[in-house]
Amino acid sequence: MRRVGAGLFVRLKLRVMRNNFRGQGWRIALYVVGALFALWFAATGFFLLAAPGLADGSQFAVPAAAFGGGLLVLGWTLLPLVLFGVDETLDPARFALLPLTRRTLVTGMFAAALVGIPAMAALIATSGLVVTAWSLGGWSAGLVTVVGVVAGLLLCVAASRAVTSAFATMLRSRRVRDLAAILLAVLAALLGPLQIAVLVAVERADWDQLAGVAEVIGWTPFGAAYTAGIDVAQGRAWAAPVKLLITVLTIGALLLWWSRSLESAMVGAASGGSASKRRQVTGTPVAQLFPWAAGWVRRDRFGALVAREARYWWRDARRRANLITIAVVGVFVPVMVNVGSQGLVSGEQGFTVSPTTVALSMVFVGVLASVTLANQFGFDGSAYAANVIAGVPGRLELRARAVAFSLYVVPLLVTISVIVAVVLREPAWIGVMAGSLFAAYGAGLAINVFVSILGAYALPETSNPFAVNSGAGVTKGLLTLVSMVASVAVTMPMVVATALLGGVWYWLALPVGLAYGVGAALLGTYLAGDVLDRRMPELLTAVTPRR
Repeated sequence: MRRVGAGLFVRLKLRVMRNNFRGQGWRIALYVVGALFALWFAATGFFLLAAPGLADGSQFAVPAAAFGGGLLVLGWTLLPLVLFGVDETLDPARFALLPLTRRTLVTGMFAAALVGIPAMAALIATSGLVVTAWSLGGWSAGLVTVVGVVAGLLLCVAASRAVTSAFATMLRSRRVRDLAAILLAVLAALLGPLQIAVLVAVERADWDQLAGVAEVIGWTPFGAAYTAGIDVAQGRAWAAPVKLLITVLTIGALLLWWSRSLESAMVGAASGGSASKRRQVTGTPVAQLFPWAAGWVRRDRFGALVAREARYWWRDARRRANLITIAVVGVFVPVMVNVGSQGLVSGEQGFTVSPTTVALSMVFVGVLASVTLANQFGFDGSAYAANVIAGVPGRLELRARAVAFSLYVVPLLVTISVIVAVVLREPAWIGVMAGSLFAAYGAGLAINVFVSILGAYALPETSNPFAVNSGAGVTKGLLTLVSMVASVAVTMPMVVATALLGGVWYWLALPVGLAYGVGAALLGTYLAGDVLDRRMPELLTAVTPRR
């Protein structure tokens, strides 16, 4: 039998990408737009990292390499969990029945992951360090930096794959979903102290202190690969092989971790417990789907849809991952925006916050919660055919889906308002916070029901809740950006009212925000329902994964 190499996986991914784009003009256009955005960010990063060398600023070389490289690795590790997902054009589960060794599969999947716009953009951006090292230390420092940049890219890809695969495995098991939520919350919580430390360093410290922090980061896996060439340029050639060894060992450990979780993904979902311990539910189909709400859910199509969607949001790992993201980001974004940049940095007599800033941060959280529904039909995939065959009215379906999702999100929004009010020590602002949240959430629902119909795309049939098809990551990012900008624009009157009306708005914000959000959601589902009735066949085609 011919030996299977990494090149075969790369060619297979390119062929699958080509087939996914065939006959999908809108997807090609979004892919090109995303590539242009990525190229712009890559060029910006290149010149920022090349600036110390071009300006002959050797004192800035290590901080630029350490902080720039560290943020890049951190972004590749965390952003797939909360925003873009990870490209899984080649679903590992489809290789389960083939006689492939674990090493062959991991090597091939890893090589295929390097083919794409994100990897190319990261490589172009960090290539600016080669210019800096070559300008400051000559060809030897430049060559070491080339090796470091390539090693850093391998580290980024390995970290994103290992982390998303590990969380996918945990979220797939109902027994450990709570542990997964805690781990993800802790992981996100680390961003707060990191942000505060950076702000304190920038505002209070001089460049010598920043250089000291950069030196420490340079000896961690986050910055070791990117600072190796700078060490050669500054006369510390002995440090370069040690840092490259740290990077190689980290990549090896991440690939080993990934291989373990990858094998679990190929085998299938973890068991949720023995059948004898499962609670037996009797009664109507609605009661069986949604037992704890059986007393108030209507016994009709609307109630059945609400019960089904509510159950899916709790049981489906992909959807549950989005709920965890809302819970974590919803608390830490307002706290870090209002406290991290003011209170803990000034640190004199507590901290002062503005109700307008708080309202604006809450608008962002509400919009972020609603944007989860921007591809709500993609979660169903080919199963949406059942609704098409049954002829479910568009307005009924959209409202049922919004109600089911809101059963989880609305309590989260209330909890977020209380927690942020306690942390900011402004309990009188709970009305402003909750009103801004509900208004933004309702307006976001109105926008995203249209986005979910007109911009739907298929999700891969995989056990990884963070996986997306090739090109879908760009599509997801652009659709998210468009819907968030539109939702924020629609909700801006709440922020303007907070800034202009003063204390009287503390009492009016909650009822006005509730009415604003509910009215926007009802209007959006009413108008989008007609669009859904006309586009059911096209929508089913868009969300059905291609083999």
